[in-house]
Amino acid sequence: MFAEELRSHIATIIGAGVPEPEGDALTFFGKWLPERNLGLVPIADPATLSWPGFWIARSGDHAVLMYGSPSGPVDGTLDGSIDAGWLVAPLDLALPTEAPYGSSAGAGSVAALLIAPDAEAPMQRVDEVEALAGRGLAGDRYADDRGTFHGARGYQLTVVAAEQLEAVRVSCEEARRNIVTSGVDVNALVGRSFTIGDVECIGRRLAEPCAHLEKVVGRNGLMRPLVHRAGLRADIVSGGTIRVGDTVRAT
Repeated sequence: MFAEELRSHIATIIGAGVPEPEGDALTFFGKWLPERNLGLVPIADPATLSWPGFWIARSGDHAVLMYGSPSGPVDGTLDGSIDAGWLVAPLDLALPTEAPYGSSAGAGSVAALLIAPDAEAPMQRVDEVEALAGRGLAGDRYADDRGTFHGARGYQLTVVAAEQLEAVRVSCEEARRNIVTSGVDVNALVGRSFTIGDVECIGRRLAEPCAHLEKVVGRNGLMRPLVHRAGLRADIVSGGTIRVGDTVRAT
């Protein structure tokens, strides 16, 4: 009941179709919304929130659409107390609402392939690698569920443009992405199907930089220059061998 009500309320807020959640609804929508430059932001004290706009409360097993200052339910009924709450908010107000990450990816090629056997292990360059559908790259930590981050959506493969790394003077190894491309607008692949050689993938959301990257690399100041430049999180739809030099293009 909560999952379906949450889905319905998110659709009301963003004014668009929302898919059925796969697995835990909060986890799913927490990964799905960033594909649209949106986030599901927890509210610290929802019981006292006064917000002249839409937000979502959890009351027992129900999701309730709230509105107003002071806030009250506009869709659904509070089942006693408010146990949790969330706002749907833009990740970056400066980006456009339509196609926030671009709409034309173009085509290019694989400039480098990198894998790491375990979380925080050094990235290793390879000439080719087997892409495993629904899992990741053979020999990489995420294919074996040993990566730092976990989730069912967008954790199988990471892609980054060589041009972006060169602009901020970050090496392929420091970026900790699996596939480094040349000639492709990687950001424009968010929410789109694309191929790497014969391997079919789907772009999920930007792989934005975080404090963990600075910690692993041991270099402060990486985050700011890599905002919106740190690559793409993707999933593998159909497997095969990926090689350096393979063509990368949207489908």
